[in-house]
Amino acid sequence: MPGEQLFEIARRTFDTPEFRGIECIEVEAKSIINKVPTASQVPFDYTINPYRGCSHACRYCFARPTHTYLDMNAGRDFETKIVVKVNAPEVLRRELAAKRWKGDHIAMGTNTDPYQRVEGRYRLMRGILEALIDHRNPFSILTKGTLITRDVDLLVRAAEHSPVSAAFSIGTLDEDVWRETEPGTPHPKARIDALRTLVAAGIPTGVLIAPILPGISDRPDQVRAVVEAVLDAGASSVSPIMLHLRPGVREEFMPWLREHHPDLVEPYERMYRSAYGPKADREALSRRVRSYTAGRTTAPDRTTAGRFGHRAADRRGTPAAKASPPPEQLSLLPPLTPSRRRD
Repeated sequence: MPGEQLFEIARRTFDTPEFRGIECIEVEAKSIINKVPTASQVPFDYTINPYRGCSHACRYCFARPTHTYLDMNAGRDFETKIVVKVNAPEVLRRELAAKRWKGDHIAMGTNTDPYQRVEGRYRLMRGILEALIDHRNPFSILTKGTLITRDVDLLVRAAEHSPVSAAFSIGTLDEDVWRETEPGTPHPKARIDALRTLVAAGIPTGVLIAPILPGISDRPDQVRAVVEAVLDAGASSVSPIMLHLRPGVREEFMPWLREHHPDLVEPYERMYRSAYGPKADREALSRRVRSYTAGRTTAPDRTTAGRFGHRAADRRGTPAAKASPPPEQLSLLPPLTPSRRRD
């Protein structure tokens, strides 16, 4: 992605309340299928990202540093200057038709959300999905966006010929936490309704409880509420992921934490000496989440492919080439002591 060739053609703003303050930078991309670096510990080799930057404005977003590759900042620029690859569907058709392309699984939503609000204007995902359908190429989508329900007809068509799956990221149902940590996203309950829609259409759809924020969204009742709601809606898997604070994200998140939860700054600094926090604590909360699903039809999917809602095999049934990452990186952290409690 750092070396991605993008050619700017226009900048647009839209005079509507939902787009106030957002600038869309329209670009033409030379390529759209991205090869994942070999060193990356993810269960897929190829991705598509029709947008860079994200109006969801999640305080913790791991993709924020990628905006610096475009000489923009990882803070407000990431949230308000959205790069739109307007020729993505056409470029994708060309790349899928190339003799060198072997029909490997393509993951979408792994960097920025393809169903963020600008997709309602540009409708790039419909063209992308139509291209994938025409070439019977397997794919998966991870999103916080309820706009994915607009494309249920295409997802159903795609699933007739190739492995297709989706996953929603729903970190909390707590109204206060949602509003302060991911202010540009659809309401979590709207995402559960969207999950129910995809499940009813026959699309395997999992849920990432992600990220769990220590001392903010990790109380047992908060986590249990998400687990029970998504299982009731028919989620095919439930996978908790605790907050990661990698370099570049930490520098954006910690000032926000200091302003909104100053009592948590010192505990976070102790816990996040590395990007992931203490292994024993993460495993303890992972066990707790498993206990919430006891006796339910769906239990947490412990495979990496299940965690991300992606199929680990291509359309020919060949196992994914990459090894799964260490499972402890995707477990949870229990509440801080003392933890901030909400009355």
